[in-house]
Amino acid sequence: MFEIWETGEPARLIAEARDLDLALEKVDTMCRLRHDQAVAQIEDGGAAGYRFEIRDGDRVLARLAYVPDTTRPYRSVVTEELRSGNR
Repeated sequence: MFEIWETGEPARLIAEARDLDLALEKVDTMCRLRHDQAVAQIEDGGAAGYRFEIRDGDRVLARLAYVPDTTRPYRSVVTEELRSGNR
């Protein structure tokens, strides 16, 4: 089981996933949500950005720092290289 954490202050568990591909999708969904919130000016933390981690137990498998760019439509943070296993 993989855990997806938002590592701001305070850090919080935001989701769990049964495999790494699903965990990547959930991180992408959170980034899309943060982008949409920044565009709508609902969330104030967008300028400083957001940090996410995918964890497997005590091990951190991946980290992502995301800063919404409200001048553009959202583009997925999950690339084909991540999906195809070239990690």
